Formats: sequence, structure tokens, C-alpha cells
Amino acid sequence: MSLRNERVRKTLMKEIADIIQKELKDSRIHGVVSITDVEMAHDNSFAKVYYSVLAADKDKELTIKAINENTSKIRYEVGKRIRLRLTPELRFIPDNSLERGTHVIDLINKISRGEI
Repeated sequence: MSLRNERVRKTLMKEIADIIQKELKDSRIHGVVSITDVEMAHDNSFAKVYYSVLAADKDKELTIKAINENTSKIRYEVGKRIRLRLTPELRFIPDNSLERGTHVIDLINKISRGEI
């Protein structure tokens, strides 16, 4: 990956997180939404945005639905904030790695306490 693509990737992560937290006015978004990674196409025309939601299961489902339905608004805001020849098409993909990590830590703690 080129240095320019890496800068665009990091900027996208920061700006998308900020847009979801501050600009997106959707009452279905609950909990904490974290952008965990962005994978860019080599020409910056497409981006896979990986994110995690820390919330109750019901709220998490609503948040995921809200993010998917607001993808075009998020892309529009990204286009206003970042000067690129072409604003990348965004595809949001839920990332459950934080939940899996928490589950593994809980299991390790239970084993160390002799509960398992």
C-alpha cells in the first residue's frame, strides 16, 4: 500500500467515526460505534469499513440497520470533509472481534479462578 493510500485510509477511519458520532442524527444509533479498520481499493474508489458496536443486542441491531441505511449520507459527508478526486463508495461491515476478544478474556478469567 502506498503512503498516500495509507493516509487516505487513516483519514477515512477518523472522519467516518466523527460523522457517525456527531453528524448522523438517527435515533436508532445507540452505544459506542468504533471504526476498527478500512480496506481501500488500489484506486481509492471503494472502501470496506469495518466497525463494532458496543451496545445491548437489540440496540446493536438497530444501530447496524441505521448505519446501513445512512451509508449515502455518510459518504456525502466524507466527500465534503476529504478532498479526493473521487469519494469512495462505502460498504459497512460489522466487526465482532472486540466481542470475541472480551469473551476470550472472560473465559481465561473463569479458568484462572477455577470456575471452569
